[in-house]
Amino acid sequence: MTPRVLRAGSRAAVPWRNGGGVTREIASWPENAGTAGFDWRISLAEVAGDGPFSVFPGVDRILTMVEGAGMDLTVGGRRRRVAERYVPASFPGDLPTGCLLLSGPVVNFNVMYARDRTAAEVTVVRGALPVAVPVPVPDDGTVVAVVLETPMVLETAATRGGTPLDRYDAAVLMPGSGPVTLQGEGRAALVTLRAVPPARSR
Repeated sequence: MTPRVLRAGSRAAVPWRNGGGVTREIASWPENAGTAGFDWRISLAEVAGDGPFSVFPGVDRILTMVEGAGMDLTVGGRRRRVAERYVPASFPGDLPTGCLLLSGPVVNFNVMYARDRTAAEVTVVRGALPVAVPVPVPDDGTVVAVVLETPMVLETAATRGGTPLDRYDAAVLMPGSGPVTLQGEGRAALVTLRAVPPARSR
């Protein structure tokens, strides 16, 4: 199955629900669900000043800082520092969360998912030519690969010769994609998403 490539240049900036920043959506399910009613949503958020994050009832978040010096978060009254790039940090999206920037604006790679319907994992990988980085695609899930640093080239059985990906470009990989690899010396976030069986949501 040919991967669906989502180019960064086509994304519009959308204000946060609380007005404290802007988000550029990369992918979501259901598609076009916006900031409510999604099973999962992947985006880049530009944080220009101190203030609260939006609250999302029933949602868990995995945040990875990709630009900037860092943040001091207060999640449900507990302090949590995010000061290293490319390290995923998980926390409940339905707890009040405040943000103090350490030194200027940041950009965060965000994965949000409804915990009763979806399970999500985020892994950041780094290429090292000439070795290709394998991208496992489970039979029961979807993988969204997002380039955080270039150069990176995506190769599947259906795209011999590879598909060059620029910074923040993404590829949606479904079961049946066959062997998938990333080649290059950049970094990419691999987001693995699976539906939660109904028995587990009780």
